[in-house]
Amino acid sequence: MNSFGRIFRTTIFGESHGPMVGITIDGCPAGLELSEDDFTPDLERRKGGMQKGTTPRKEDDKPIFITGYFNGKTTGAPLTILFENKNTRSGDYDKIKSIPRPGHADFVAHKKFGEHEDYRGGGHFSGRLTVCLVAAGVIAKKLLHSLSIESTITEIGGEKDVEAGLQKAIDAKDSVGGIIECIVKGLPVGLGEPFFDSVESVISHAVFSIPAIKGIEFGAGFKGARMFGSHHNDSIIDASGRTSTNHAGGIVGGITNGNDLIFRVVVKPTSSTPKEQESWNWETEQVEKFSVKGRHDLCIALRVPPVLEAVTAIVLADLILLEQKMKRVI
Repeated sequence: MNSFGRIFRTTIFGESHGPMVGITIDGCPAGLELSEDDFTPDLERRKGGMQKGTTPRKEDDKPIFITGYFNGKTTGAPLTILFENKNTRSGDYDKIKSIPRPGHADFVAHKKFGEHEDYRGGGHFSGRLTVCLVAAGVIAKKLLHSLSIESTITEIGGEKDVEAGLQKAIDAKDSVGGIIECIVKGLPVGLGEPFFDSVESVISHAVFSIPAIKGIEFGAGFKGARMFGSHHNDSIIDASGRTSTNHAGGIVGGITNGNDLIFRVVVKPTSSTPKEQESWNWETEQVEKFSVKGRHDLCIALRVPPVLEAVTAIVLADLILLEQKMKRVI
């Protein structure tokens, strides 16, 4: 449903054009110092309108602490943080509410929820809710201060050069996708719970909660299908488990092996493209041509790195708590 995690359990709520969106974290250790300033760097990285190719919709994204926070620290009770939606233009969606946008959740949401869904801006399916994931990630990163978690764009629109990839979209008057790589340094050996809670399984579960993610690979990933086993195997070169190569991406048997955790994700092109498309109209019961209006990202992948870091940190915080390598009181 809308909750994830065993001990560090995250619940997300809200809609794109509702009054606010928010996150509740149950199991957050008590005594963690938090301030609004802690959230600013990653929230600014995620914001629209901050870089070429992103939506002009800009929100303040100021965290409002509701529960589980007192005297500047977490209390150990469920921690709830809200973010207000102030810069909405719901009228943009009235014109297309009868035409489900290809690639969006409009059609399936309409069917699943019996036509009661909030269609404005994608409602609960909107990328707007990733502000909540980033907020939870900020907290998880503070708990995991000894680790380095960093995501970078490796490709946009099939181009290694971001500007070149964006220009392809601009020239085509269309949208493009991208590939993001995440590297985690400093992990201990032994995180992960076989069989169904392997590190790859849990990270993949969390990663696919990010809208627009369509693929994931760890270490050598799909290239491993074209390698010999003797080449793919990572030779262990010391007592700590350090390996000469890292084709496994830091995970063997679903358990971290102490080497860098490395994985990549595929971000699909933005579904809301100005290019003319066709879709079924519920009212006229015909296939019609239409184009999506409003404010949308040319390339969603540009805003994914802080979100990917966040869900990775959420997973690792939960796994480390499960392994009893983190105290419940700071």
